[in-house]
Amino acid sequence: METDLRALARAREWYGPHSSTAAEWAPDALLLAKGTTTVSVVLPARDEEPTVGDIVTVIRRELVERTPLVDEILVVDSNSTDATAERAAAAGARVVAQNAVLSHLPPLSGKGEALWKGLAASSGDIVVFVDADLRDFGAHFVTGLLGPLLTDPGIQFVKGAYERPFIGADGVRLRGGGGRVTELVARPILNMFWPELAGFHQPLGGEYAGRREVLEQVPFVTEYGVELGLLVDLLELAGLDAMAQVDLGVRVHSHQSTAALGRMAGQILHTAWTRLERQGRVMAAQPPARTLLQFGLDGQASLMNVVVAERPPLASLLAEEDVA
Repeated sequence: METDLRALARAREWYGPHSSTAAEWAPDALLLAKGTTTVSVVLPARDEEPTVGDIVTVIRRELVERTPLVDEILVVDSNSTDATAERAAAAGARVVAQNAVLSHLPPLSGKGEALWKGLAASSGDIVVFVDADLRDFGAHFVTGLLGPLLTDPGIQFVKGAYERPFIGADGVRLRGGGGRVTELVARPILNMFWPELAGFHQPLGGEYAGRREVLEQVPFVTEYGVELGLLVDLLELAGLDAMAQVDLGVRVHSHQSTAALGRMAGQILHTAWTRLERQGRVMAAQPPARTLLQFGLDGQASLMNVVVAERPPLASLLAEEDVA
């Protein structure tokens, strides 16, 4: 209990000095702080034709042309079957096919794979990740994440915080109704095993930024455990004081089905388990089950594999290629 209380006290101590709002980070002030630092914005995108073009347009207009904070907009097309790539390119992004990046490696699937490939294909000293399904997107999503990184050399990673309303089929918004996996799975896990991270409002949110030299030193889970894995691994690598969060306001995006959220939860649980094993905090006579049995409304059962693959730290891979 004393250990729990100390960790939670540490989270509360961290919260104030390391939390801010997007409104505190004016683009013109950040441009003065930017200096020679280069910035890449990376959007992982799979079948996001309705939204990706608008997001790229806002970033290009506001943060490339009006205030030159962003040096590169990169969209990683994750095997889309629609016009995602075409819309992104027309809006001004550089588009790369996920499987074409480091193509000598066996291809893997998932959001984390697209993020890792985006890190490899981009060039900025700071890399900002933004989901490609956001609606009502504003440039403050990027400037807010850049603020602590451009003004404080001790900050290595910044996570976005926001309200996530749930929008029903009838268009009615339920405040705080989004982020169901966050509240039912991720937050209890973090409070149980890594309570220092309890102060992060949206541990599974897709908007965050970090310094390349740090991001290249941690592995990327290829599926939906990627955000939790990054938080835990960066806590171990850089420490809590090197992390910050910024309130970005309201985040509106598409929602997944309950069954899809169940599969996501399974992947997150497996990600947490692998971290606990690596840290020597759990030992098991046999590994956890790899599958999740689900039932549809018609009573039909489906069996899904929820084990998550990982890409190694990019720095280790690049070092091996340099030696070769």
